[in-house]
Amino acid sequence: MAVQTTTQKKIVYPESDGKPMADNTKQLETIVYLYDNLCALFADREDVFVAADLLWYPVEGRPDIRTAPDAMVAFGRPKGHRGSYKQWEEGGIPPQVVFEVLSPGNRPSELIEKFGFYERYGVEEYYIYDPDRGILEGWLRSDGHFSPVAEMEGWVSPRLGVRFTLEDGELVLYRPDGERFVPYVELRRRLEQERLRAEQAQWAAEQAQREAEQERQKAMEALQRAERLAQRLRELGVDPDQVS
Repeated sequence: MAVQTTTQKKIVYPESDGKPMADNTKQLETIVYLYDNLCALFADREDVFVAADLLWYPVEGRPDIRTAPDAMVAFGRPKGHRGSYKQWEEGGIPPQVVFEVLSPGNRPSELIEKFGFYERYGVEEYYIYDPDRGILEGWLRSDGHFSPVAEMEGWVSPRLGVRFTLEDGELVLYRPDGERFVPYVELRRRLEQERLRAEQAQWAAEQAQREAEQERQKAMEALQRAERLAQRLRELGVDPDQVS
């Protein structure tokens, strides 16, 4: 009697959905604005993972159940590179905060589908920004379901601690310390300035150390010359202490 054997097919979780990160430069700038500033905000927190356009798989064994938030923040998860966010490998923790930045190509059915996805799989805060119309909306999880944020102007995210505003129709966020989120170019300029200041400070410290070593060396050489001179005077029968 022949024994039939079966091999379990390996499940593949693609790391790309084949879609571009953004449909236009305005959408891309907003996504980068959120991603870079959120990374900077939590730079000192090793337990906060921030990502942009990363596929999130909430259910093991179901690679068909997935979405890629424009930006997301997962508290309680370590920093590090990932090809995708597989929730079962992340302690079962879903991203608590997600952002979607709309483009003219977004269909209403797509937005409804994402809303249901985020509500079903544990997102606590969901924010949508339409840069073309200057509209900002938000939802907060309550009793397992999303409830709309009544007023987004001046709203402070419970998880992020950041304050939302629309200034001339453009999304602007403020850090918990009151500092304004800055555009990508400005943020990179500041980071470059900090890097240069750090390098200059290091160079100055190393220069001061070199100068101190030179002074120490000079003092040692002067002392050695004085000792040789004293020894020579003693050889000539002269007491060095009596020499003016």
